[in-house]
Amino acid sequence: MARLVLEQLGKHYGGKANDQAPALAGIDLEIEDGGLLVLAGPSGGGKTTLLRLVAGLEEPTSGTIQMDGQIVNSLPPRDRDTAMVFQNPILYPHLTVFENLAFPLSLRGVARREIQARVSEMATLLGLEPLLGRAPKALSGGERQRVALGRALIRRPKVLLLDEPLSSLDLPLRHQLRAEILRLHQQFRTTLIYVTHDQQEALSMGHRLGVLSQGHLQQIAEPLAIYRQPANLCVARFFGTPPMNFAAGRLRLGNRAVITMATPACELELPAHQTARLASWHNQDMVLGIRPEQVLAAPMEDASPATIAICARLQRTELHGASLYGHFSVGQQSWIAHLPDTGPLCPGTDWRLTLNLAQAHFFDPASESAV
Repeated sequence: MARLVLEQLGKHYGGKANDQAPALAGIDLEIEDGGLLVLAGPSGGGKTTLLRLVAGLEEPTSGTIQMDGQIVNSLPPRDRDTAMVFQNPILYPHLTVFENLAFPLSLRGVARREIQARVSEMATLLGLEPLLGRAPKALSGGERQRVALGRALIRRPKVLLLDEPLSSLDLPLRHQLRAEILRLHQQFRTTLIYVTHDQQEALSMGHRLGVLSQGHLQQIAEPLAIYRQPANLCVARFFGTPPMNFAAGRLRLGNRAVITMATPACELELPAHQTARLASWHNQDMVLGIRPEQVLAAPMEDASPATIAICARLQRTELHGASLYGHFSVGQQSWIAHLPDTGPLCPGTDWRLTLNLAQAHFFDPASESAV
């Protein structure tokens, strides 16, 4: 196992346009020996580039990669003791499952008896015993990915890099293999970086979560903290199903604190704890963000006038497990709100949206950072 430290790691692919938009820019990151870091973010954010730099498949433009205190920038991949599993499993088509699993051990001159024992152990752990004599073409997608994972783990690398290993599989199989990966990590304690663009997968892994977008590390924290306290608009937009609602407004402080919005046209009074936190933002523009589960929709005839916040028109509904959400038009904007599970839900009807502003988020429109 290894303690992995990245300091000011950067990667430019050359050319004037790319010089202005590096694939990675000044990444500072530390993963403890045996730790697990999930890296999430939109496609093209630099996640795969970071893994390839750690693996030695590409050279950084700037910064350092340290493993157990040793800078490994100049080391070739074979000398870094890392293993990488890709989105599409790469297996040797002319070798059986047994031979694919044994291949990295054979390359290192491991004794035949030891190879037999370790292949048997890995096959048992991953449920591959009945498949050891098959060729890769005779396996399902999930079986091929298990073989690729077993081949990476069998030589017990110091660092394991998983690049969206489950994204091409169906949902039940993703859940099953994700649980197996977490179980194997607990057993082998290999330092692990797991890359995904699936926000639900990232939040469900239960370990440290980093958000990478446009080559920058936007936030790193526990999954629940990232969901509840996004550091900026980028993180707030990426996490949440359905996504967070946003509206531009201006804050005014006086006898009461209100945020005035032009679209939708309304004035919202903030609770006391939000007022204290935003004391320095009097008469300044900001972006209000609020998750759909904190916006309650009620039919126009049922809503209490005292709680009316926003008038909206229902466009369509969307079911997420046990929760039903409505997509509403509010002027020229679209809003998403939690719907009651009783009564008619007819598109084109008018509703009133009540916002739980105690759970609202506020962002600086210039820097996009959380206020």
